[in-house]
Amino acid sequence: MSLVLTTASVPDEDKVGYWRDAMGRALVPMAVVPRGDGPFEGRISTGRLGYLRVSTIEADAQRASRTPKHIARSSGAFVAVGVQTSGTATLVQNGRRAVVREGDLMVYDTSRPYSLDYPERFTTRVIHMPRRVLGLSDEDIHRVTGTAIGSTEGFGAVLMPFLGTLVASAHSYSPTVASGLAASVVDLFATLVADRTRHGATPEESGRGHLVPRIREHIDRNLGDPALSPEAVAAAHHISVRYLHRIFESEGSTVGRLIQRRRLEECARELARPSGTAPTVSAVAQRWGFVNPAHFSRVFRASYGLSPREWRSMRLAGGGGGDAGGRTP
Repeated sequence: MSLVLTTASVPDEDKVGYWRDAMGRALVPMAVVPRGDGPFEGRISTGRLGYLRVSTIEADAQRASRTPKHIARSSGAFVAVGVQTSGTATLVQNGRRAVVREGDLMVYDTSRPYSLDYPERFTTRVIHMPRRVLGLSDEDIHRVTGTAIGSTEGFGAVLMPFLGTLVASAHSYSPTVASGLAASVVDLFATLVADRTRHGATPEESGRGHLVPRIREHIDRNLGDPALSPEAVAAAHHISVRYLHRIFESEGSTVGRLIQRRRLEECARELARPSGTAPTVSAVAQRWGFVNPAHFSRVFRASYGLSPREWRSMRLAGGGGGDAGGRTP
């Protein structure tokens, strides 16, 4: 059964506050700022399709934004698919900016900040899918969120009319049929992700693919510099620390841990190398950027299961060389 929330009978001075609460109740909590000067008008029809939440929003020009504070106060995380049936929107998320035109699909993640700017009166149909039912990795979801998909683009041409009709008629299905349709929507979304993956990376991902090797080379060239840090790496590549961390999200490690791991690997190799005048453990640690010998010993043992001296003795007794890869991911 649908719930209808409308400003039609709300006094003009209370319309904006009512609408902000209505958006939070039907969708997720967010800030809403009207873009027009006159009395604001909006209407939301929302309901359930199995475990999906489906809504139709018709409203005047506005800007809606979801901040980290909204996210911290929310329970549950959703991936939203919107079908823009009239008007336009600008979606910003994950460092991407997508212009959504009439007939386009847009995808965004409610567990990450985003904004939606509607410069004119609009109608959009939205499906909220719980992340837990998608069976997709964060990397897969990140590939499509913050993007717009045209109705003539491959799989989007099939998905857009289906989803639009489904939201509009969600109230008419029996619980059994609704559950089956919800499962179909999730399967179709997974197919959409696969389709986007198959057709190649976004321009941002392509740029990231060139940047990551350059950053790794920079780290390897500067391991001996005690000042090497995520902040220094970001400055050397003229990017923000936030963006640096974001492009390494899919690398399975943070930049700080990568720096430490590479330093430890070089220390382990040098300690295991036969030499007539072997440098002290402290000298090796300092050569590779560790300024505190006690800290070096702790992190080395955590990674290799032995102290640096024990490692040196064992490797030299066994003939030296070999793999210096530790247990740190």
